[in-house]
Amino acid sequence: MTSPRRDDLLGELFRNPLDPGYTAAAARRGDAAPPRSGRWLTAAAMLAIGLLLAVAYHQVVAAAPGTTKAREDLAADVRSRQRTADELQRRAAELRAQVDQARDDALAGGDNASRLRDLAAGTGTSKVTGDGVAVRVVDAPAQVDPVTGRTSEENLGLVLDRDLQDITNGLWQSGAEAIAVNGQRLTATSTIRTAGGVILVDFRPVTSPYEVTAIGPPDITDTFGRSVTAKRFKRYVDEYRMQFSVKKRTKLTLPAADEPPLRYARTPSPSPSGGPSR
Repeated sequence: MTSPRRDDLLGELFRNPLDPGYTAAAARRGDAAPPRSGRWLTAAAMLAIGLLLAVAYHQVVAAAPGTTKAREDLAADVRSRQRTADELQRRAAELRAQVDQARDDALAGGDNASRLRDLAAGTGTSKVTGDGVAVRVVDAPAQVDPVTGRTSEENLGLVLDRDLQDITNGLWQSGAEAIAVNGQRLTATSTIRTAGGVILVDFRPVTSPYEVTAIGPPDITDTFGRSVTAKRFKRYVDEYRMQFSVKKRTKLTLPAADEPPLRYARTPSPSPSGGPSR
């Protein structure tokens, strides 16, 4: 049986949970008004922050036309230089065709002309035609938040440079004799790299959709379709919504690659050190 004293203590505890000293201190803090100097300092700080934001806004607005003009000028310069590079590339291809024709005319009637043509086709420095396969891979669409409608910054379905490297290596393993990525012919010294978020094939930009075409044996389409690389990209289609297809093609024409820079062998200079030490 609970004593009356204990009942009174429990009732008092529930009625007044705070100690009287805490209650009195809280009341003093609530009644005390903030000092006038504190209010003036707060108002001055807010005014200074507002002035700084206003000045920064006006500076950004004033600099916007100049920034936009500089960006437009830079983009125009890039387009102009790209057109110049394309024109030089076209002229170089025409001159190369003339040189090849003059060479074939000079070597007519012998086996050297056909041998040179075979070597040029193998090294990628001449145009080739034949049957083969076309591998198409496309970036996955960016994910959109159904609530906010904003596009997600992270997209795991983007095609990377190593993806194109894997596809081309898989085609070589499947028996390809000539390969081009978006019309850029590959050679033994070709590079596929990323710079500034753009994929470069031999320092020339390529964009999605990416099409890797290859000329090879009649079964190259089936051989590559059964490869580990093709199976992995088919998983990417399911997991990341990337697009991937492998189709047989006839009468493919792959352009010639740029002429590689000439390299010369030199006799090494004698070592300045003396005879071997014991």
